[in-house]
Amino acid sequence: MKFGGTSVADLDRIRHVCSLVKQQVERGDRVAVTVSAMAGETNKLVGWARELAPLHNQPEHDVVVATGEQITAGLLALALSASGTPARSWMGWQIPIRTNSTHGSARIETIDPTELNACFQEGLVAVVAGFQGVTHENRVSTLGRGGSDTSAVAIAAALRADRCDIYTDVDGVYTTDPRIVPRARRLERIAFEEMLEMASLGAKVLQTRSVEIGMLHRVPIRVLSTFEPDGEGTLVCDEEDIVEKKPVTGIAYSRDEAKITLHRIPDKPGVAAAIFGPLADAGVNVDMIVQNVAEDSSKTNLTFTVGRSELNRALEAIEKAAAAIGYRDLTHDTGVAKVSIIGIGMRTHPGVAQTMFRTFAEKGINIEVISTSEIKVSVLIAEEYVELAVRTLHSAFDLEGI
Repeated sequence: MKFGGTSVADLDRIRHVCSLVKQQVERGDRVAVTVSAMAGETNKLVGWARELAPLHNQPEHDVVVATGEQITAGLLALALSASGTPARSWMGWQIPIRTNSTHGSARIETIDPTELNACFQEGLVAVVAGFQGVTHENRVSTLGRGGSDTSAVAIAAALRADRCDIYTDVDGVYTTDPRIVPRARRLERIAFEEMLEMASLGAKVLQTRSVEIGMLHRVPIRVLSTFEPDGEGTLVCDEEDIVEKKPVTGIAYSRDEAKITLHRIPDKPGVAAAIFGPLADAGVNVDMIVQNVAEDSSKTNLTFTVGRSELNRALEAIEKAAAAIGYRDLTHDTGVAKVSIIGIGMRTHPGVAQTMFRTFAEKGINIEVISTSEIKVSVLIAEEYVELAVRTLHSAFDLEGI
């Protein structure tokens, strides 16, 4: 069981989480719980660290921000023990959860479940501080944004748990954002691959790395609401466990997009490497790419997208490599957004992209860039059309139906 920051935001909510864990224990289950910091706590700790040291020492920064989860784990263990359910809190280094040394965004390498299994043998609930681990140099490390989800699924995999339940402030995964489409429907099941695409394309329900771990180790993940615990939520599972595969399962969107176009670059081998090499060296993640032949057949135009927060870094890297690339002009646009349709049923249902493009044409929405995979089609459009695009696609693919 994993509980996010809003689920443990204050003592009353921690008491509520305690009651949910007790119910699970009383059903006869052995339970491990992973907790996030109380809502707002991590931001406060980050603020303190930055105020004292703007160019902070990252290992010490991790020591500070990891304490938010430590507090929550201790408080929940206290609440459980006081209510008659014996529990013990665990920090990442005590298990241990071994990570690499990339402080601030460490990746889990190994989890030794021996101590946790011994905890279960003693009849205790294991309450684990999420978001943290320990490097091989025995320094505290943190896993980056959404790291508690990653901790929870990784611990479930190490324990060979039957399931990992992620409790949050929504009651499952929806066909699209209910704030845009009020009739969006909660999905009973979604395949790991679909959830991975939705998470990476803008859906905020689950962190991408947690879904990757679940898919790799075949750990079913259930998304539930802490505040509506009787709901069934959404089960993220293997494709084989889904009987009916509709062409499109869901629609995701992202406003965090910036488009960069290099005009009249030489159309010859090595130019793409001259562009994307410096971007990679600068740590810029490039998403969609399209190349068009210019008026002069020896020249071409190349367009790609990056996250808005990385735009300035990308422009600086390109400008430094201008001589090697040989472009004539560089333009960029932040008034764009990405809209994506996702579904494992696309593999066996032809005409899905055609429906998407026809829907956009009927609404007068111009498509600037297209990228595809086996189970998704993403397009770049003007940001002002995002809500119209999501609503019309939701209707075009009949996602409101049962």
